Amino acid sequence: MKLHTLKPAEGSTKTAKRLGRGQGSNRGGTSTRGHKGAQSRSGYSRKVGFEGGQMPLQRRLPKFGFTNNNRIEYKPINLQDIQKLVDTHKVTTIDLEVLREHGMVGKNDLVKILATGELTATIEIKAHGFSKTAIAAIEKAGGKYEIIK
Repeated sequence: MKLHTLKPAEGSTKTAKRLGRGQGSNRGGTSTRGHKGAQSRSGYSRKVGFEGGQMPLQRRLPKFGFTNNNRIEYKPINLQDIQKLVDTHKVTTIDLEVLREHGMVGKNDLVKILATGELTATIEIKAHGFSKTAIAAIEKAGGKYEIIK
């Protein structure tokens, strides 16, 4: 086998339609673009969301709500997830590195511990935020919590 003898498999490639190449091509004249109008012109591109002159959907629907630009988005981790981590990997302290190693958070995530599930292990947890019920559950199990900045 030589590089100059390589060809695509039979029938795997098609020749492109040759538009606007005269009457003999069966696609001459209007070249499949119809008669007149913006779409028949060269250089025409339809705006995103254009619906043929009908009022577009994004203008028909009302604006509502409010987006707070200063919102701090936390990645929630539940106590049941921490308990599962302790049971499977025998961890004594949980911080961002441990959570990253086990794929629970990304490198730029802010972590908040929430109280869903039960915590039976005595463990030290370091995170950016804790719910009040999570703090109570950690202290009840004999553990410690630390809020990191």
